[in-house]
Amino acid sequence: MNIAVAQSGGPTCAINASLVGVFKEALKAPDIDAVFGSINGIEGIIKDELIDLRPVIRTNEDMELLRQTPSTVLGSCRYKLPPAEEGGEIYEKIAACFEKHRIEAFFYIGGNDSMDTVDKLSAYLLSIGSGVRVVGIPKTIDNDLPITDHTPGFGSAAKYVAATVQEIIRDSSVYSIESVTIIEIMGRHAGWLTASTCVLRANDEVAPHLIYLPECEFSAEKFLEDVRSMQAKYKAVVVAVSEGVRLPEDSRKSVAVDGFGHEYLSGIGKTLEQLVRNNIGCKVRSVELNVMQRCSSHICSKTDIDEAELIGAEGVKHALSGETGVMMCFRRLSDVPYVMDIVGVGAGQVANKEKFFPLEWINDSHNDVRPEAVRYFLPLIQGEVKISMRNGMPLHYKLK
Repeated sequence: MNIAVAQSGGPTCAINASLVGVFKEALKAPDIDAVFGSINGIEGIIKDELIDLRPVIRTNEDMELLRQTPSTVLGSCRYKLPPAEEGGEIYEKIAACFEKHRIEAFFYIGGNDSMDTVDKLSAYLLSIGSGVRVVGIPKTIDNDLPITDHTPGFGSAAKYVAATVQEIIRDSSVYSIESVTIIEIMGRHAGWLTASTCVLRANDEVAPHLIYLPECEFSAEKFLEDVRSMQAKYKAVVVAVSEGVRLPEDSRKSVAVDGFGHEYLSGIGKTLEQLVRNNIGCKVRSVELNVMQRCSSHICSKTDIDEAELIGAEGVKHALSGETGVMMCFRRLSDVPYVMDIVGVGAGQVANKEKFFPLEWINDSHNDVRPEAVRYFLPLIQGEVKISMRNGMPLHYKLK
């Protein structure tokens, strides 16, 4: 038998580690001959654009370099698979591609929307009597997939964001004048990544002094009151805010949506900067971390990279045992010591759904998080990967 693997959605620091996990586990299985990589997600299957990975990932050194390389080496897509009753021709092309290449298991590494593809495709294949198994491998820096304790890619993004915020704290504190620095962090509907900046408190940082998440209502008046309150205590106030936070009278217009109807958001940092400038008048700046949050591998979490590889390997084991239409999930058994295991759940329980930051972990004023959040986040950012370097810069694996 042969297998195929694809990557989808936004890139992360750890998605290639999951690819390595699938590839390594396939090498151990005597029943698996070829491991095909699908170019640009499910689009590669539809267009029959596959590459045999064995000739291009040839050594342990290749696998280690790929494991620590950010983004999606196979390319990505945001392709929404239509319902089977509406997109018969597309499903037929997918089934034909699997049959042509003797593919009996397909692994899709992605987020909420990618699990929609896993759910629809596995159901279609079962309906036509196909034995091809379809397994989802989770990834997203947003950490917003239901059921799984956390997602590969999140721990490294959280570590990068916290380290960057800490450097901004140092930068903002050097002057004698009062200042406010507003840091806009990714998170459309779920504030996990912004909330993770609280891990700095484990190292006795007080900042960020204010943390705002999209799970709570937000008002300009309350925000200005919070800033003034912090200015009475601290010369340089640092604010972390999710990109999805909106004012009730928010005039920001989303100029576009992706194939799954998700808005492209930006601008809350600038909006709050202008609020402070107009109403408080101190030195103020906003910083948008933007795409750097997704693929900054130079300070990745070893725990994240190791787990990303592990969950990819577990996906292969589950497929070989006959499972289909499932997504692999982390289940946390203990915080200290940190212990987790991996189980499979129906992809339909995850597809097109979001897991929000727990309201019970947000303070009563809706401008900070509670200590429970620190205990949750800390295990996910532990450890450092020895990054391969050349000429003073990190090396990245590239398909030839």
